[in-house]
Order: sequence, then structure tokens, then C-alpha cells
Amino acid sequence: MNCPLCAQNVIQHYHTDSVREYYQCENCKLVFVPEKFRLSLEEEKAVYDLHRNDPDDQGYRDFLSRLSIPLLERLTSGSTGLDFGCGPGPTLSLMLQEAGCEMDVYDPVYYNDRSVFTKQYDFICATEVVEHLYSPGSELDQIFSMLKTGGWLGIMTKLVKNRQAFANWHYIRDLTHVCFFSKETFYHIASQYNAEPSFYGYDVMLLRSV
Repeated sequence: MNCPLCAQNVIQHYHTDSVREYYQCENCKLVFVPEKFRLSLEEEKAVYDLHRNDPDDQGYRDFLSRLSIPLLERLTSGSTGLDFGCGPGPTLSLMLQEAGCEMDVYDPVYYNDRSVFTKQYDFICATEVVEHLYSPGSELDQIFSMLKTGGWLGIMTKLVKNRQAFANWHYIRDLTHVCFFSKETFYHIASQYNAEPSFYGYDVMLLRSV
């Protein structure tokens, strides 16, 4: 079994619950679910279709502002960005447009316009996305190749703390969540892509491509 992030095979058992097994890579510290526990595409979409990501929902906007506020502090008006994994109701892209940015959206289920992968961006956002990725290593390769030098990658995802907290963590109850990152994992990602990481609260990371 190789790590889906760094491709190393230094894997150890991390946790087992009544539904799935979880393993951790000793190299990058990613915790992940083996392929045999993945949902089918149809099952995944059925879960995503239940999400109510409404741009008019102020509570949802407040949630996304945990990423947009520190990101906008680092951007200039007219910056070009991509909302990667925007879901069925793109909202962060609208918030950033309202703040003066030029935005594209991409989602493999709802907005599968692959022309975005031919472009270069000042910033890319992935809010509540990376935990769903089957191949985060190749996905991050693609994302960083689309960032201009000095560009920003903004990620929102809950972080692994320790085994005890993991065992009781609501985040692993969502069966579409298959990869779980920690601060150590993001430091590894930053080193791999020559990026500078910053952490905000318990679930927001900004990585600057240098």
C-alpha cells in the first residue's frame, strides 16, 4: 500500500471503526482510507446532492470567510482565482468576486470545465475539498502547476490532532472523507512544492508558492 499523497510505502495502521480502516503514512503523516472502502461515484454524488451550499445563506458565508478574510489581506484587486471543488452552489467565488477578484470555478461533479487546467492563477481555493481526494498527490501537482510564482493556495479542512481525538472525531463519520491532514502533513506539502505555509484557526491553511 502506497501513500496517496507522497507515494511512499511506509504505512502503519492508525485506527479502525465499525465501518472502515485508517492508515497513516510515516513520511508525510497523512491519514487515509484504503481504496476498498471508497464509495462509488453514484454514492458519493448522492451525499453531495444533500449539501445545501446557498450563496444567500449568511451563516455559510461566515463559515467561508474564515478563509476569504486572511486570503484577501494578501491579494490585490483584480487578482485571478479558481474555486477548486466549488460544489453545487458556488459561494466563495461570489464572495471573492464581490471583493474585486476575477474568478473561475471547477468541480468534477457539478462544474467539470477542464479548460481551467490550462490557465495560470494568482490564487486557488479549495474549501472542504482535500479530504475527498483519492489522489491528493497528483491533484496538488496539478494545482501548484496552475499557480503563478508568488501565488496563494488557500485550503480549508479539519486537521488530525492525535489518535484519541481521531477515534471520536465527527469528521471521519462522513464516508466521502477519505484523506485526513495534519499540520505535519501541510509542512510536508510546503516543502515539496517550495511553498510557505501559514495556519489560521483550526482549519485554514494558506500556502504561498515561491
